[in-house]
Amino acid sequence: MAATGGDEVDRIVAAWARERPDLDAGPLHVLSRISRLARHLDLARSAAFAEHYLDSWEFDVLSALRRSGEPYELSPGQLVTQTLVTSGTMTNRVDRLVTRGYVVRHPDPHDRRGVIVALTPAGREVVDAALSDLLDRERGLLAGLSAAEQLRLSGTLRSLLGPFDS
Repeated sequence: MAATGGDEVDRIVAAWARERPDLDAGPLHVLSRISRLARHLDLARSAAFAEHYLDSWEFDVLSALRRSGEPYELSPGQLVTQTLVTSGTMTNRVDRLVTRGYVVRHPDPHDRRGVIVALTPAGREVVDAALSDLLDRERGLLAGLSAAEQLRLSGTLRSLLGPFDS
């Protein structure tokens, strides 16, 4: 517990220890903090994307295309894999991004039945600007940690997430 009496998570864990001394509430020390941090990150992401009139899902699809490198194209299947949604959901999302002028579809030159989704210049411009704003906000979330602490935390979180990414 911190010298100032702890934070809200410390108070929650202490209350559970008092009310349910038969249970080890220790995991809450870590995972409740991660949950609370995730909420702050969601708010920061939403604010950054709102500045550019984007929803989170739009940023996810546009950023997957942008990260793919020139010519900024992926198949719908590759987008599904990168964004963890169903193919039906991706079809709907691509339709909406086409309507906004951020992506176009064209035939896959290697598969007569396939299509490729490509980022337009307008899509590239909006995703680049949104990413810049997002990174500024994320730096703010991490401002209380030194570079060394951020590096250690990154390694610890990588170890924690490893089994889920396999």
